[in-house]
Amino acid sequence: MDLQTLQQLLAAVAGVRVVTVGDVMVDRFVHGEVTRVSAEAPIPILARSGEAVMLGAAGNVARNVAALGGLAALVGVIGDDAPARDALRLVGQERGIEGFLIPDPGRPTTLKTRFVSQGQQLLRVDLEETHPVEGEVEQRLVRTLHDAARGAGAILLSDYGKGVASRTVIDACLAAAAETGAVLIVDSKARSFRRYGVADMIKPNAAELAYATELSAETDAEIEAALARALELTECRAIVVTRAAKGMSLAVRGQPVRHFSRPPPEVFDTSGAGDTALAALGLALAAKAPMEQAIDFALLASSVVVEKAGTATASPEELVEAELAAAMTASESKLATPDRMGREIARWRERGLKVGFTNGCFDILHPGHVAYLAQARSWCDRLVVGLNTDRSVRTLKGEGRPLNDLKSRALVLAALSSVDLVVPFDEDTPLDLIRAARPDVLVKGADYAREDVVGHDVVEAYGGEVRLATLVDGHSTTSTLRKLAGGQ
Repeated sequence: MDLQTLQQLLAAVAGVRVVTVGDVMVDRFVHGEVTRVSAEAPIPILARSGEAVMLGAAGNVARNVAALGGLAALVGVIGDDAPARDALRLVGQERGIEGFLIPDPGRPTTLKTRFVSQGQQLLRVDLEETHPVEGEVEQRLVRTLHDAARGAGAILLSDYGKGVASRTVIDACLAAAAETGAVLIVDSKARSFRRYGVADMIKPNAAELAYATELSAETDAEIEAALARALELTECRAIVVTRAAKGMSLAVRGQPVRHFSRPPPEVFDTSGAGDTALAALGLALAAKAPMEQAIDFALLASSVVVEKAGTATASPEELVEAELAAAMTASESKLATPDRMGREIARWRERGLKVGFTNGCFDILHPGHVAYLAQARSWCDRLVVGLNTDRSVRTLKGEGRPLNDLKSRALVLAALSSVDLVVPFDEDTPLDLIRAARPDVLVKGADYAREDVVGHDVVEAYGGEVRLATLVDGHSTTSTLRKLAGGQ
C-alpha cells in the first residue's frame, strides 16, 4: 500500500461504526524478574514488579477498531465478578468504544492471566466457562445486537469457543447483516465453518484452517487446496487465512486464490494479532474499500502490533510510520526524530529491553568509532546515538567542520549493526535527548571523567549507570585530519 492510498483509507475509516460481537475476555499480564529457582520444586520464582489489565478477544477487536479511528459497538457477555468490573472499567476508559456487555451471573468472566519475565511468557492461567449462552441472556444478546447494528458498516463475530457464538446468536448476526447491509466477518476457532451460514467472510489462521479441513496448510499450494476444501464445507462467500510472516491468502468463490504479503516485521509477541487483522479488515470493508486494499490494511496493522508486548493496538500514526519505514533502506529506517525515539524506546521497554545512549559528532567514522560503538552496544540491548547537527558541530569544532553533512554522517552511523537508532540534536549538548530517552546506560569515551559526562547526574538519579568505553589508540578524527593535511 502506497502512502497516499493509506492516508486516504485512514481518512475514510475515521468515524465508521463497526459492531464487534462475541467472546469478551480480560487479559491480565503479571510482570516480574526471574533470578532464581524455587527450593520447593524445579520452577522459576517470579519477583513481581507490576501488572497490566486489558480487554481481550472481542474486546481487543473493539480496541483495535477504536485505535484505528473507527467507532466500535462491543456486544458480549461478562460474569458478576472482579474481572467483569475490570471489563466495564476498561470499556469506559477507551475512547471510541460503546459497551453493550450483558451480565450472566451463572458464568465467570473469561480471564487469561499471563506471567511474563523479560518479554517471555512463563505461564498462562485461564478462568473460563465454555457452555453456550442460553435463556434470557441469549435473548438479551440478540436484542442488543440488533440495536447496536443500526448504522454499522460491518459486524465482526469473534468466536473463541467460550459460548457466546450460539446458533441463535449466529443467526442474529446473519439477520442483522442482511437488514443493515453490513459486511459480516467471522473469526473462528471452531472445527466446522458451516455453522456460520452465508457469512461474507471467515478469517481463520493457518492452523485453524488445517484443523477445519484436516489438510496441511503450510505452503502456498497446500493453502490453496485447504481453502478450496473449506469453501466446499461452508456456504460463506469468501475465506481469508492469516499466515503469520507469510502474509494472508484470499479465496473468493469462483475466483483463484490470491496471496498477499509484506516484508516480515520483527516479531515480539503475536498475542492478539488476529484480533487486529480482523478489526482492520472489517473497518476497511465497512468504509467500502476494495478487498485487496482491505487485506493490505490488515497486514500492515498486524505487522505493527506483533512488535509490541501483549494484546496491543495500532494507531494511524504508527501505520504511516511503518509504511514509511518499509519504503526506506535499512539505514534510513534507523533515523529518528526525538518524538519517534520516545515511541521506539517505549516499545523496547515493553519488551524488557535495556536501552543505551551515547552521542557525538562522528564527522569521519574510523575504526576507533566502530570499536567504541560496538562496546557501547555490548552493555545494552538497544543503542541510541545522539548526533550533533551541522550547526552544533560548527559551534563545538569551529568553521570548516563538519567535513561531512548531517545526512551523510547519520546514514553511515545507521549502517552499523551496533547502532539501533540515530537521533540528530541541534543543541550544544544532548541533555534534552538524554532526559527524553531516560537510558539505562549512558556511554562516553574513557577520555572523560564520569562527573564530566553530560547527563550523568540525570541518569544516576533515576538508577541508571554511566559507563566509559575504551578508546582505540592511534584512531581519532583529529589524527585523521592531520594525516589528510599532510601532518604527522
